[in-house]
Amino acid sequence: MKRFIDTLTNIWKIKELRRRILYTLGLTLVYRIGSFVVLPAVNPSILKESLSTQGNDLLSLINNFTGGAFTNASIMALGIMPYITASIIIQLMGFAVPYFQRLDKEGESGRKKKTQITRLLTILITLVQGGGYLSLIKSFGAVSTSVPEGIFWLSGIIILSAGTIFAMWLGEKITDRGIGNGISLLIMIGIIATLPSALVFEFTSKTSAGGLLIFVVEMAAFFFVTLATILIVQGVRKIPIQFAKRMVGRGNINMPVSGARDYIPLKVNAAGVMPIIFAQAIMFLPGQVAQWMARGDASLLSSGFMAQLVNPFSTVSSIIAFILVVVFTFVYTALLVNPKQYAEYLKRQNAFIPGIKPGKDTADFIDETTTRVTLPGSIFLGLITIIPAFAVAAGVGQNFALFFGGTSLLILVAVVLDTLQQIESYLLMRKYDGLVKSGKIKGRSGSGMQIGASM
Repeated sequence: MKRFIDTLTNIWKIKELRRRILYTLGLTLVYRIGSFVVLPAVNPSILKESLSTQGNDLLSLINNFTGGAFTNASIMALGIMPYITASIIIQLMGFAVPYFQRLDKEGESGRKKKTQITRLLTILITLVQGGGYLSLIKSFGAVSTSVPEGIFWLSGIIILSAGTIFAMWLGEKITDRGIGNGISLLIMIGIIATLPSALVFEFTSKTSAGGLLIFVVEMAAFFFVTLATILIVQGVRKIPIQFAKRMVGRGNINMPVSGARDYIPLKVNAAGVMPIIFAQAIMFLPGQVAQWMARGDASLLSSGFMAQLVNPFSTVSSIIAFILVVVFTFVYTALLVNPKQYAEYLKRQNAFIPGIKPGKDTADFIDETTTRVTLPGSIFLGLITIIPAFAVAAGVGQNFALFFGGTSLLILVAVVLDTLQQIESYLLMRKYDGLVKSGKIKGRSGSGMQIGASM
């Protein structure tokens, strides 16, 4: 406890770090306040009741990422998600479109151009999603009939677009003048905002039924799942590299000097949360089609394959999601990790992997190592995706079970590690002790030789 208090004291002593933390807390507070500002002419209670009775899993996931702003009919109802969608599209286009590949090679100027394109694409996506959200609100009867329809649509889309742009601005300001990655922090704040209510509901439901011991077991299981996630997020396979010897000296006397040593960090989970996002997006499609088909015959969703497909906690849904995550992990890792690029970079730097010939043999070795490392990482991601289904089957409430795995847990772990890594770097630069007794906190960036932004 004394060490924890000393660490907090050291953090407060560093003026720049103190200013950045307070600045970040202030902007995140503004973001949370915005999630409770309701759109004009909308009754959020009707929207909440309609969504709870409908049980739409896609809308529940969106509401989870926005911290309840979606069901509150807030000006921040779409949150930062349109920006995330635009960023994913731009990133994928960077793998296939030559223009974006050239921007990646232009350095800072290319990064600024991609940022501007991402912002414009965010506005377009917000206009489309905003129209869909307003249609959803109107279909539930949550809009006041006293407001003309044209005024409601025009003002609603403008306000939702302004809310998303404001959230994007807050995230960029946190990145520039705060601590941590602003966009990631806003997503984490939205996710973690629903955790206290889910935890309280789980506690009251278990203790009221005399199951306090069961709640303790659930918390222990949640603790160990979080630890396992941290280990995998930080897991790195280090490939040692050796730089060639150089000759130093004066006149006729030259002495060989051994080259420096470094390593290539191949992450066990190089793909991050992207495979889970892709898999969930695909899983929602047949579920939405099944619900659309069931409008004429509600019995289609009461039993059988359709019911299993719509239920994200069912056995069929879990098996399909697991397979999709494993496949997408290999695909996305293949896009991110380019063995030929590593081999060419080593050759230009006059470096080599001990025991491996430069060129094609080096590229083949990195490719083979990446495949071996990705296999356990993909299996883990698949298990993380379906752990909530196991938790529900064990008696955990659905709201709390969502934090046992999936994108929620991975984002929470990754963002917290990145933020703590930045705080620790400030402490170490000022000659203070780090946040842990031994070693250093490693975020997603890690250390070692990095090639390009995508690495």
